[in-house]
Amino acid sequence: MSRTEFSLLRRRLLGAASVVVVSAPWLAQAAPQGTFIERTLHKPVPGGVAVVDLGELAQAPHVTFNGYRVLVVRDADQRWKAIVGIDLKTAAGRHGLTVQGAQPVSFQVGSKRYREQRITLKNKAHVNPDPQQQARFEREYKEQMDAYASFRPEGPSNVVFDKPVPGRLTSPFGLRRFFNGEERNAHSGLDFAAPTGTAIKVPADGVVTIVADYFFNGKTVFVDHGQGLITMYCHLSAFDVRKGDTVRKGDVLGRSGATGRATGPHLHWNVSLNNARVDPAIFIGAFQP
Repeated sequence: MSRTEFSLLRRRLLGAASVVVVSAPWLAQAAPQGTFIERTLHKPVPGGVAVVDLGELAQAPHVTFNGYRVLVVRDADQRWKAIVGIDLKTAAGRHGLTVQGAQPVSFQVGSKRYREQRITLKNKAHVNPDPQQQARFEREYKEQMDAYASFRPEGPSNVVFDKPVPGRLTSPFGLRRFFNGEERNAHSGLDFAAPTGTAIKVPADGVVTIVADYFFNGKTVFVDHGQGLITMYCHLSAFDVRKGDTVRKGDVLGRSGATGRATGPHLHWNVSLNNARVDPAIFIGAFQP
């Protein structure tokens, strides 16, 4: 599929209903080797997404993976599909979904090797925080983990996204990160070059669940898009929303900056499914195998 065809198909999908239903006959014909959602999002590797066929059921089934509810949509072929987030630490091999009232369904996870990145920080506290800073980080971390684990039954308005900022991609998802020579958690999001003050636009409808200034992440916004699809935006210079706001695709959440643990102005963007951080590049057609 060409980049132009991809862009056209994506634009036509971005206004879907709260439960994503893609049923136009022309769309199924345009993707003979799988429906658009499958061809776009199915990247079953650690840190990726598996699109799993659940069949032609009368209604959306209740599906869990590793104890967390999974996003379920009806695709162009009128079959229900589970859109499963795969954690970076997931081992290659067969994995199973629990489907309420039905037999378990399995899918295959492949392997993927991620690069390393070494960063020098002037603020040594952002490498080894003191006890007070560590206590602050732990409070903030719990708040974020609770937000990632939430599940609203209402489905997302769309599952294929426009970029939240127009800048070029810089640090990719999954990098093994070394700060001042010390290894830390792998990069759990995707970075965009964005001069301070650039508008950050939400790529799907949702509810704002966090607006906070964090020790590592700086000024941060979380948006709950429904059914466990959560996005996070970090290092902002300013906010344009408040906690509890309802936002629509294209609304401005805030402005890019360099707050928190950042070496320069940029946007760090996370996407989470069923409490697993996954590669945001998948959702904007920029995934690199």
